[in-house]
Amino acid sequence: MTLVSNDIQKAAEILANNELVAIPTETVYGLAANIFSESGIKKIFALKQRPLFNPLIVHTHSIEELDKFVSYIPNKAKLLAEKFWPGSLTMVLPKKSDVPDLVTAGKDTVGVRIPNHTVTLELLRNLDFPLAAPSANPFGSISPTTSTHVANYFKEGLQMVLEGGACQNGIESTIIGFENETPVLYRLGSISVEEIEAVVGDIAIKNNKEAAPDAPGMLSRHYAPDTTTYLVNDVASFASQFPNKKVGVLLFNQNIEANNIKHIETLSISGNLKEATAKLYATLHKLDTLDLDIIIAEKFPDYGLGKSINDRLLRATKK
Repeated sequence: MTLVSNDIQKAAEILANNELVAIPTETVYGLAANIFSESGIKKIFALKQRPLFNPLIVHTHSIEELDKFVSYIPNKAKLLAEKFWPGSLTMVLPKKSDVPDLVTAGKDTVGVRIPNHTVTLELLRNLDFPLAAPSANPFGSISPTTSTHVANYFKEGLQMVLEGGACQNGIESTIIGFENETPVLYRLGSISVEEIEAVVGDIAIKNNKEAAPDAPGMLSRHYAPDTTTYLVNDVASFASQFPNKKVGVLLFNQNIEANNIKHIETLSISGNLKEATAKLYATLHKLDTLDLDIIIAEKFPDYGLGKSINDRLLRATKK
């Protein structure tokens, strides 16, 4: 049985012994290990059943700490760090040679961020090492936004979930890389494209790569419920094609009526994309427990955080 506790010192001791602790962040819960512990990092990949070609994100508590494992920070990266750290931004930067290849999938770059969560920041300050922490879920499944989600996923193999409440932002960090000093978006996330561009100007989006991805979240199939899921523009019309199925629907800010819909979840009655983003994964977890035949999700407005929601839902519907 996995221990769920708010004991930061106990979490630090477990991590120092090369074991895993699930940690809270403002985005999702992460499955954490010492980046310099080969056995700890291997346990992350094994427990998640994550392919070794998919790199991990390193979490630290201050910009000053980056000097320990990053060899160079482009000027535009410094601007983004000043604006968004601590926060839901991961940047892929040139790594120092002592960062294990296992963490970076053999690449000469490493994804780094400073999470904006008081519990995990305190934990990081109590450690002599940074943490590698992908989302604390089996590879490809819905990411966890509560300690309960994590504990339900991992009844064995994980010593502790550090309790930090429900995740405030609700989806993963936005990932920015740098190609010839130019920012490139590798993963849509909790910070919108528009917010990034307000700091560094126009950015290219390169967020799909099946072979040797530059960052997490670039694979086509990801973030998926066990229940077959569809993403459509017209939910009611699509639902009518399944008269004999138990249908659950996921909507932005409206309600619909259809005879065969068993359950409806609306993410933000007021039409607030930030609220909808924060509730997305928790709502998918709920729908996935309702013994539905299918989930039909409404396509969101294609701007701001709506782009990020659509990205997650599209990857959840891939077979």
